[in-house]
Amino acid sequence: MRIGSFQLDSPLALAPMAGVTDHPFRHLCKTFGAGLVVGEMSSSNPQLRNTRTSHRRLPHEDEPEPRTIQIVGNDPTNMAEAARHGVAHGAQIVDINMGCPAKKICQKAAGSALLGDTEHVGRILDAVVAAVGVPVTLKIRTGLDPKQRNAVQIARIAQAAGIQALAIHGRTRADMFRGEAEYDSIRAVREAVDIPLWANGDIDTPTKAREVMDYTGAHGIMLGRATLGRPWLFAEMRAALTDQPHPAEPSFTAKHQLITQHINALHELYGEHIGVRVARKHITWYCIHLPDSDTLRIPFVRAEDAATQFDLIDRYFATHANAPANAMAIALADSGADA
Repeated sequence: MRIGSFQLDSPLALAPMAGVTDHPFRHLCKTFGAGLVVGEMSSSNPQLRNTRTSHRRLPHEDEPEPRTIQIVGNDPTNMAEAARHGVAHGAQIVDINMGCPAKKICQKAAGSALLGDTEHVGRILDAVVAAVGVPVTLKIRTGLDPKQRNAVQIARIAQAAGIQALAIHGRTRADMFRGEAEYDSIRAVREAVDIPLWANGDIDTPTKAREVMDYTGAHGIMLGRATLGRPWLFAEMRAALTDQPHPAEPSFTAKHQLITQHINALHELYGEHIGVRVARKHITWYCIHLPDSDTLRIPFVRAEDAATQFDLIDRYFATHANAPANAMAIALADSGADA
């Protein structure tokens, strides 16, 4: 995929997720094969621009290109200024959020709530594209609700405005994350416009990624929730989409090292007080894919300092060094699944 002057080395993108896709997580996903990693959604409200949270969400100098930010809001002038601010601080691509279904965002007539006013969508896109000399991309849903699907119309407006790539989550705003993603709508958009397109929603295995690419005609896949606790999914999907041998999942020892490095990076970014709390949700996601994981998860989320968290990680992996294969076989047998 090409976005402006940037040739991505993989058709896979990490979806922006507030409170998740910070610098440490972006680094992990890029290491495992994501072609594009998008930073956390940042408000275009100028009163929030100089907060500590907003500064953390700006690009980091050591990030690989293209460094991408996402902005959200409903005022064309503020959105344009937010884009300029991001570029001035290192952003090489600006992504516009018109896909978030969260109530606190939609109540401000932002995110996916904008999809109900196509003329205003056009005004925002025109303003942001005109404001910066870097590629501008857009993330949307398929419409406000199942009776008001208008992704094709929005995509045509986006292409006319100069948007250089589009990501579509295959649900409406009203669907939130319920039900199954609708790939027919993504396919219809692909047939209507020529700009690069990522398909997003319910894509959690290499096989599903291949199927969605083939069915929709999308140029790439954007992954979000499926990567939580298993950033190595990018390596598996990249291999599947490029007809390469399926890579082995990281070994138990490799996961120990990966998790330790990730938690350490969180503490360095946020400081110990906040880092301890941010680490809790990440360890909970990692534990979904570990055997006998409550022996790590439960005490970890109660820990109040970094030293205790690292000690718990080391003790868990030392205790279970020879257990993963047997534990997984038992879990599969209990669930009735094929080993």
